[in-house]
Parts: sequence; C-alpha cells; structure tokens
Amino acid sequence: MNGIETEKTYETLLVAQEGGVAVITLNRPDAMNALNAKLVGELNTVLDKCDADPAIGCVVLTGGEKAFAAGADIKEMKDKSFADAFNSDFIAPYDAIAAHKKPLIAAVSGFALGGGMELAMICDMIIAADSAQFGQPEIQLGIMPGAAGPSA
Repeated sequence: MNGIETEKTYETLLVAQEGGVAVITLNRPDAMNALNAKLVGELNTVLDKCDADPAIGCVVLTGGEKAFAAGADIKEMKDKSFADAFNSDFIAPYDAIAAHKKPLIAAVSGFALGGGMELAMICDMIIAADSAQFGQPEIQLGIMPGAAGPSA
C-alpha cells in the first residue's frame, strides 16, 4: 500500500484497509458525526490518497450505529453572517468528494439527516442497515437543504 496511511491518526476519521477496500469511518460520536470543515477536509485528504493508491479498488464510507452523519455541524455555522455564508463556496468540498475516481459506497446505519443524507447520496452506492433513517429536517424549518437535498 502506498497511500492511505491507516496508521495515521485523523481527528475526525478512522481509516482501515481490508484487502483492496479502504474503510473510512466518520468519528465524531459526541456530535453524531455532524459534518464540519475538519471532517470534510480530512475525508477529501484520505479520498485523494485512495485515488492515488493502485491497491485500493473501492472505498466504504460509514459512521456509527447511532448515526452515519446527523447533518451539518450547526455549532460551526451559527456565527456566520449571511454574507459569509453567501460568499463562501461551502459546497465545493462536497463536490470534491463526488469527483473522486474510486467507487465510493456508503454503509449507513442510524441517522443520515440533512448533509449526512446528502453525503450518502454523493456516494456511488448506498447500503442501508435496517436501522438507517434518511431525512431532510431542514424542510421542517422552511429552509432549503444545503446541497439541494435529494436532487443533489
């Protein structure tokens, strides 16, 4: 293996390799794997390394039993002004995830809500456990899902 560094410690991810499969586990259990800039950045870093590693044939992305990802990290977003949010390209890192070359499989159990559901939808395939619950709770607040929801 020449690239994914399974021994490297990531702040928000656990990374393993099983044969030709890289397994990336979202690891923010105290926040139900809420998606923040650190997690998405680390995810893109690992996916870049997977793309560069000829020993990796596909990537499985998973979370915990309770939550795959419970959406965007609202704590990270709460202090942004409208101008900050409007002028930042907050979708670009998610577009980068979708642009990776290796097949990406979401293994979902528990909640996949909002941005967590959209992250699963970016993947080439979703394998859902019986416990998986998908949803766009933003619509209950009368706001547009961050990446346009199920049409993403």
